[in-house]
Amino acid sequence: MDRQIYYQKERAIEIQTGFVQRVYNWMGLGLATTAVASVFTASSPVMMQMIFGNPLIFFGLIIAELGLVMALSAALGRLKASTATMMFFVYAALNGVTLSAVFLAYTQASIANTFFITAGTFGAMSLYGHATKKDLTSWSSFLTMGLIGIIIASLVNLFFQSEAIYWVITYAGIIVFVGLTAYDAQQIKAMALQGFGDEEMARKGAVIGALRLYLDFINLFLMLLRLFGRRE
Repeated sequence: MDRQIYYQKERAIEIQTGFVQRVYNWMGLGLATTAVASVFTASSPVMMQMIFGNPLIFFGLIIAELGLVMALSAALGRLKASTATMMFFVYAALNGVTLSAVFLAYTQASIANTFFITAGTFGAMSLYGHATKKDLTSWSSFLTMGLIGIIIASLVNLFFQSEAIYWVITYAGIIVFVGLTAYDAQQIKAMALQGFGDEEMARKGAVIGALRLYLDFINLFLMLLRLFGRRE
């Protein structure tokens, strides 16, 4: 009996580890796709002029990104795993195209330095979320309210252009996305323990987990870039 329980625990750990690795692999590939699309776009004056010289194209890309995220989150149960995976990578590529604007605003050295700072912070908080015995579910409401507050304040500041509000959003954003990284890492660990009916469901679960971590990383990077980035 004890041996059976031992093997069951070992199997559960194996399944959990495999699922978490799959999530982080997809997330890493998503970031790589964004980086390639961003560098490619920034290196092409024609594309930069086409995208950022025409507000309709730029905001059209932003709307397409939002639509993909909403569709992927809302319709995941009805999508095939292959379709969900394709949508994730299309979103990552579109995000790379729009994020190429950072090459216009910041020096390449500061972008690289901020990326490594983000990677270190993200890695540390992911490890904390995965390893801690503390239930981080109580963080959910605080982080959600903080995220909503950041979105509203950002929209308001489009009209006021207040430097004080800008820096409040920046520091609040760093706190929120650092917290979300740990929270989402723990939630992904819990997803693995819940189990999936088949491989198709497991792949879809991994994609949505990768999307959550991807969004945490990108938004944390953008907030830290405000802090550490050096303007061109």
